[in-house]
Amino acid sequence: MKKLKFIAAFFIGIAGGLVICLLIISLFTDMSLSQFIDKLTALDFMETVMAFLAGIFFFMISFIILIPIHEAGHLIAGLLSGYKFVSFRIFNFVLIKEDGHYRLKRFGIAGTGGQCLLEPPSVPLDRLPVFWYNAGGVLANIVVFILVLPLMWVDMAPLIKEFVFMFLLTDALIILLNGIPMQLGGVGNDGYNLILLRRSRLSRAALACQLRTNSLIQQGLRPRDLPGDLFPDPDEIDYHNPLEVSIPIMKSGIYVDEGKNYDALRIYENLYSHKNEIMPLYVKEIACELIWLRLLAGDKEGAKALLDPETKKYLESNRRMMSSKERILCAVALLIENDREKADTIYKELYGRKEEYLLQGEVKSDLALMEDLLKCHD
Repeated sequence: MKKLKFIAAFFIGIAGGLVICLLIISLFTDMSLSQFIDKLTALDFMETVMAFLAGIFFFMISFIILIPIHEAGHLIAGLLSGYKFVSFRIFNFVLIKEDGHYRLKRFGIAGTGGQCLLEPPSVPLDRLPVFWYNAGGVLANIVVFILVLPLMWVDMAPLIKEFVFMFLLTDALIILLNGIPMQLGGVGNDGYNLILLRRSRLSRAALACQLRTNSLIQQGLRPRDLPGDLFPDPDEIDYHNPLEVSIPIMKSGIYVDEGKNYDALRIYENLYSHKNEIMPLYVKEIACELIWLRLLAGDKEGAKALLDPETKKYLESNRRMMSSKERILCAVALLIENDREKADTIYKELYGRKEEYLLQGEVKSDLALMEDLLKCHD
């Protein structure tokens, strides 16, 4: 099914690209549609293939250039709004500030090409500046589009002209995908988040909590040591709202670190019962933590039920960037696979790589929890 969807999306993309191409040609050149079609039919097969391959290559290059520009827009707009630098990620590479020095680490989030995380200013929620920080990326892409667009009227070599065209096309795609409110890979884009932040005061509180928590944990503070007044205490949340759902997820993380497994299990089980409403990325995270908590509660069959091939793949693919996945795999090895040696190896390898991880407070927590688990099953 996934392959069929990919093939369908591929051909829809080609069709959409041709339509956009025809629109741009009609708007920015004096070539008629019939002349354009005549030129296409006059090309031989190899010329067509080479032009197609060049277009793909130019698209990839444009994307690699434009993603940093987009994230830089968030960074500049955020800093001008009073936020402080925390991390700047492009694909799986993250620039962070640690002990007054900048360091490069690896970290990734499925469905995102980059991310700029800042620490919000200490102001009341009603005055928290959220528009420019969230809109800065799209605005940066719009500025670049306006600056590059005049090149379409400049006389230049065909290959350079094709690159300019693909650059503009890629930029327009990024503007639309980030500006039109939607969820991509289960993650809300900039436009989607702006709507949530405008509608809900709780969403603004959740964003501020997320950003401050991320900053403190990146600096090495364990979840259990986070200030209690960071977290809002809503009577109810909208499970379709990823920002609001992040509140109980963060609170559960504190309970796990404190060893209050029953409280954490209760919250996660409730969240998992709403999995059809919660964004897919969060559902995967909730399922992973439930495996840990069910195993500690002695519910081995319940943990096995969650450990399907997709969850196993998610754990394996994220273990080098998220230490919590190593913790869960350690528990699986020890309590499901009954492989003490494998569990010990997972712990030792994580300990040896602990400085490589982005969220140092999370690593400290996971290592301590793994040590307790291994000691309890000597």
